[in-house]
Amino acid sequence: MLKKEFLDNGIEIYQDDSLYCFTSDSILLSKFTKVKFNDTVADFCAGSGVVGFNLYALNKEAIKSVTLFELQKEMFDLNKKSIEENNLENKFFSVNCRLQDLPSEYHGKFSLITCNPPYMPKNAGLMEENENIAVAKTELKLSLEELVTAIDKGLKFGGRVNIVHRADRLIEVICELKKHKIEPKKLQFVSAKNKEPYLFLMEAVKGGKSGLKVLNNLIN
Repeated sequence: MLKKEFLDNGIEIYQDDSLYCFTSDSILLSKFTKVKFNDTVADFCAGSGVVGFNLYALNKEAIKSVTLFELQKEMFDLNKKSIEENNLENKFFSVNCRLQDLPSEYHGKFSLITCNPPYMPKNAGLMEENENIAVAKTELKLSLEELVTAIDKGLKFGGRVNIVHRADRLIEVICELKKHKIEPKKLQFVSAKNKEPYLFLMEAVKGGKSGLKVLNNLIN
């Protein structure tokens, strides 16, 4: 069933109950991400576009443009519909493609990339029956290595990537980023009250110097 969700500052986006629906992880990422004036933003694994839309809602005066990259045509159609609904055709652009095939026109284009990728490795046990949801949750069509390769291609030198991922895959993510000379600079764990962290939020800089700042845990 098609429905609208209301984000900050009156932004409305479409979701469909039969497809993957966003969770609080996406909102946390949009609030963790610090925007600089005139940032050219890409949202990888955009889904319905919630990270990009909420980031824009929180930083309307600073963001130059947002480009949403989504593999699944049904999700791409939803974020296109949301762009039109909010009259943001002059600020938002949507691309339906595999990140492994990131078009050359986007190489080195972005000063900021956000990403809420599939969390589960391809060989992870239980699989969703709904293929759309399975692709959004599990690395069936995009591995972590392929994702970071695309981030490296899309970022300008000195550009930042902000990513949310499972806490138990932190070392994998750091190693993959550093392999591409994308240096982790800021880290925040997310946990429920009195529980161990289950997520992390991270900012990393292409060509950045080493040195990681660890923030206080965020209770969600």
